[in-house]
Amino acid sequence: MILEMKVPSPGESITEVEIATWLVADGDYVEKDQAIAEVDSDKATLELPAEASGTITLKAEEGDAVEVGAVVCLIDTSAEKPGGGSEKDAPETYKGGGDEGGATKKETEELVNDLDSNKKKSNHDKASNPANESYASGVASPAAKKILAEKNMDASQISGTGKDGRITKDDAVNAVPSMGTPTGGNRSSTNSKMSMLRRKVAERLVEAKNTTAMLTTFNEVDMSPIFALRNEYKETFKNKHGVGLGFMSFFTLAVVRALKMYPAVNSMIDGKEMISYDFVDVSIAVSGPKGLMVPVIRNAENLSFRGVENEVKRLAIRARDGKITVDEMTGGTFTISNGGVFGSMLSTPIINPPQSGILGMHNIVERPVAIDGKVEIRPIMYVALSYDHRIIDGKESVGFLVAVKEALENPTELLMDNNIKKALEL
Repeated sequence: MILEMKVPSPGESITEVEIATWLVADGDYVEKDQAIAEVDSDKATLELPAEASGTITLKAEEGDAVEVGAVVCLIDTSAEKPGGGSEKDAPETYKGGGDEGGATKKETEELVNDLDSNKKKSNHDKASNPANESYASGVASPAAKKILAEKNMDASQISGTGKDGRITKDDAVNAVPSMGTPTGGNRSSTNSKMSMLRRKVAERLVEAKNTTAMLTTFNEVDMSPIFALRNEYKETFKNKHGVGLGFMSFFTLAVVRALKMYPAVNSMIDGKEMISYDFVDVSIAVSGPKGLMVPVIRNAENLSFRGVENEVKRLAIRARDGKITVDEMTGGTFTISNGGVFGSMLSTPIINPPQSGILGMHNIVERPVAIDGKVEIRPIMYVALSYDHRIIDGKESVGFLVAVKEALENPTELLMDNNIKKALEL
């Protein structure tokens, strides 16, 4: 029996995925539930498990974009599991039309490669031989013109391999813009295809820049009070709850408090309407092996320091291991991004559409500050709030960031209600 394996739906609104990597080869025997491929959607990378045991026949190549529901491979469930491997070692043959067998797979591939090489050589000779030039020589096809325009290249810079020297779409795709006159040294380069997730992130970032009235306001935070609390309670907290007392719980709870004070920052635009939420779903931007991922902490307003730290740890591990699901990255009413872990001193974070605000954390540096008329050295972090000016005015944006600053500089009173041990559940 031949089983058709189709691409399952990875999530709502996703209609297409890309075959990132085949984990098996064509003709391999696979076991039921064995991971046979990794597929990229515009939100996450997921594994595709075999639906039955049998011999697999691949119907799509790595890098192919396939629609949800499309057949990507066949599994012959009647095939027996190979034993000693003699069949595997035997050369594969392609049967011809006669009764005398056929060439081995390797021989056939070599023949195809030779024919393809001869064809390319012939096309190149035709393009480079002046005797074959005509009105079409050096003329780009409409598709090639579009690609060359995007690369800021002129048709005269490349040689066409099409009929009579015409520039084809493939010629334009493979064309490399001039990098100037070489003066020696290695000048090699490599091309690699962007994953669907990376392409979607790029698309959303451009969309945010083009469709929002994005502005950024800045402030600085004296982290001394948080340092003092962590130094005193982090070991007890970790021994009691099995998770560290990090900065993210302080920032998350400070954001929750500020969003309650300035609900416009916790809103989104939907056509001609503004949607304001009475709950806080905080998206945490993390760097995963496949690129930027933004898992969501649901109902952060109901979480304690322990609850936030446990959720941050859980989502970060799943993102790092590539096991995070689309649902865990869907939604979110506000985003926190921590560029400080990479050493960033200051940045202007880009809004995560359709949200209207994002808080950027940065590295902590000891700086001289004036305290009661005296210069003291304090651990300072610069913070940035990028916001959509279409629905958030300057008063709200600045007030929100000041509220975050106040909570971080006085966490005992504003985040712990003057009861540290109760707030930390010690």
